[in-house]
Amino acid sequence: MKEFDKKGSPREGFSKFLPASMSDSSARRRLTEYEIQVHDLQEYVRSLEGETVHLRKKLEDVPKEFMVLENKLREANRQLVQAFNQNEKLVNALYEAREQITSLKEEVDKLCAPPSTYGIHLSVNDDGTINVLSQGRKVKVNLHPSIKSDTLKPGQELVLNEGLNVVETAGYEIQGDVVILKERLDEERAVVTLRADEEKVGIIAEPLRLSKLKPGDHILMDAKSGYLLEKLPKSEVEDLSLEEVPDIGYDQIGGLGTQLEAIRDAVELPYLYADYYKEHKLTPPKGVLLYGPPG
Repeated sequence: MKEFDKKGSPREGFSKFLPASMSDSSARRRLTEYEIQVHDLQEYVRSLEGETVHLRKKLEDVPKEFMVLENKLREANRQLVQAFNQNEKLVNALYEAREQITSLKEEVDKLCAPPSTYGIHLSVNDDGTINVLSQGRKVKVNLHPSIKSDTLKPGQELVLNEGLNVVETAGYEIQGDVVILKERLDEERAVVTLRADEEKVGIIAEPLRLSKLKPGDHILMDAKSGYLLEKLPKSEVEDLSLEEVPDIGYDQIGGLGTQLEAIRDAVELPYLYADYYKEHKLTPPKGVLLYGPPG
């Protein structure tokens, strides 16, 4: 093969590599082929060199691009954390707003709800309904599923909805008329005395049935339902009065011997010793004044 310069021309001394048996025409043909191959290889080498230079430049720019991408990634992470924190704050604010809306809605529903009616529990029916006294009428109503009929007590207040069904239980009435117990008929009924000595049969409420009632006790009565609700304390004057007169004589009491002797002397002496009274001009007492606390 012949040597070539950068322009592809053969150099001297290349013909010495050709075989001696070749003719000039075949040698030139082979030489031309070699020259073309060498030229192609040189072009390929030059292109590789250009690509190598380009890749070297790109390789030099890679650390810079890597740093730029790393900074962008760091900034993206920071923005992501900031967005997450802001999103968490927004979620908390949303929950608080939802709770406030729910609370306000409940308040609005309460304010817009129609007024409820109260009734007095009377008795339980076999079909699970109960009898209630409401606005002076005895009505048969249903119970809310959460309310059991066996937990209701006679005389207890109940809350009724628009359909006059029981939706809530309450306590007992704390105000009413003061009546005096005359006689207890049985466990559930008693005769009481109203004003102007008017008598009426009342129903004893559940809490009062366990109390020991005696004639003369003051009882709180709900005039609308006729239930006897509470035993009231007596006044101070009535506390001093005796419900039963004891069968005890004065001799068994004692403690007034001096006073009794003075009374006896004041009453008896003017008659027993009338002469002495006249002799000493003594005036007999016209009476005896007793004073002091009772007894």
